[in-house]
Amino acid sequence: MTLWEAALLGLVQGLFMFIPVSSTSHLALTQHWLLDRGSAMADQDSPEMILFDVVVHAGTLVSIVVVMRVSLGRLMTGIWTDVRQATSRRDLDGLHHLRMAWLGMITVAVTGVLGLVVRAVGTGAFASPGVIAAALIVTGAILWWTDTAGPQWRDARQLTVWVAIAIGVAQAAALLPGLSRSGLTIAMALLLGMHRKLAAEYSFFVAIPTILAATAVQAVDVIRDPDLSFAIGWGEYAMGFVVAAVVGAGALVAVLKLLYQARFRYFTVYVVALAIVILVVQPIHL
Repeated sequence: MTLWEAALLGLVQGLFMFIPVSSTSHLALTQHWLLDRGSAMADQDSPEMILFDVVVHAGTLVSIVVVMRVSLGRLMTGIWTDVRQATSRRDLDGLHHLRMAWLGMITVAVTGVLGLVVRAVGTGAFASPGVIAAALIVTGAILWWTDTAGPQWRDARQLTVWVAIAIGVAQAAALLPGLSRSGLTIAMALLLGMHRKLAAEYSFFVAIPTILAATAVQAVDVIRDPDLSFAIGWGEYAMGFVVAAVVGAGALVAVLKLLYQARFRYFTVYVVALAIVILVVQPIHL
């Protein structure tokens, strides 16, 4: 892998991690494109490339922390305040920050359990261009719907365990290439009546432990893989990480703005157009 290839893949990961058009599919398609043009980088399923994907995913975590630092700080401060109050009284009424943290843990746990199932089955069967194109069209339809979703009546005090479970299921579904994690989780939250700002914050809050856990599991598996050759240099890993973090921050700011303005249909046009291009250019293996 060259530095410019690492930068390109980091750019794709950072841009499409938050823009709700499936970073997994874009990363896979970009790697296909590079390999088809004679790139010497390792195959997509090789331990080296899986480790690289882990690194650029970790870069996007930096983006979330930077862009949402105010909301994250407010949440962490609220949790600490709620914990202190919980130890000095018998009832837990009104401890909304602590409750949101608990529900977020449920969402992550549901995603984790279902993710293990998906991992056991394998996502390779879903990575063909034809299946990715079909999933992108589904993503486009969901994004178009989010602009007209309503009514939004559910605030943080009205979150329930079932809401947390439903969002966890949506997040797990996004493990399949072509389906957007942010798109599906935000759409599920809106479907359940959550306000747009809360839907966005909840989606990206739960992304932090979810991505951390997923990257940790993948990293351990890859490092233990006897076929790992460390063919990718530290410079390429660093380049992918930094580019993903910087580009991801800009993408997240844009996504939040368009979500609050109910303009996700812009992304629908893009993903449907991309799906058509894939179906026309790539051989279909359904």
